[in-house]
Amino acid sequence: MDISMKSYIDHPVFKVVGAVADEMDVRAYVIGGYVRDLFLHRPSKDIDIVVIGDGITLAERVAARLKSNKISIFKTYGTAMLRYRDLEVEFVGARKESYTPESRNPIVETGNLSDDQNRRDFTINALAIRLNKESWGEILDPFGGAKHLEEQLIITPTDPDITFSDDPLRMMRAIRFASQLGFHIDEETFKGIERNHERIKIITKERIAEEINKI
Repeated sequence: MDISMKSYIDHPVFKVVGAVADEMDVRAYVIGGYVRDLFLHRPSKDIDIVVIGDGITLAERVAARLKSNKISIFKTYGTAMLRYRDLEVEFVGARKESYTPESRNPIVETGNLSDDQNRRDFTINALAIRLNKESWGEILDPFGGAKHLEEQLIITPTDPDITFSDDPLRMMRAIRFASQLGFHIDEETFKGIERNHERIKIITKERIAEEINKI
């Protein structure tokens, strides 16, 4: 799917991110929950930017352009958080992930946009919008997330057994999104939760409690 969302990303921060990305000759996208909420006309103050390259460097240069010193760098995770006006903007380089059976903490490698979208929990959270000038506002929707938003459907972008085994917290996130948005969980995705429910044991009690509170 390749449609335009130009009129929906009118906040100045997007123009700055796109301009700086062009200067660095890297591709940048807004991705995830912010894009989902645009489709649902829900207000959101949290923006995730994925860059095909160095996310921290992009964040630092955007912060300089915006004359903001409210930036936090997390070199261990290759991420940066920029606070600008009422927004929190997180930057990360595109990556692919692999997991070991005993942990939900991934082994991270540099990847492309497709790798980054494949690692997302649900199709509705895998939508991306281009921010570079030559393709400003175009949507990249490899899993039909926009259609699933219309259908009010929670479905994993890849095999649910892999999605939930890799990170069992996603099972609770499926229930949380269904609860918050009034959506239905896809039948095969729900069966994946049933098949992998024992994996929830590797999640800390604090993270489980956090999801339950959100539900």
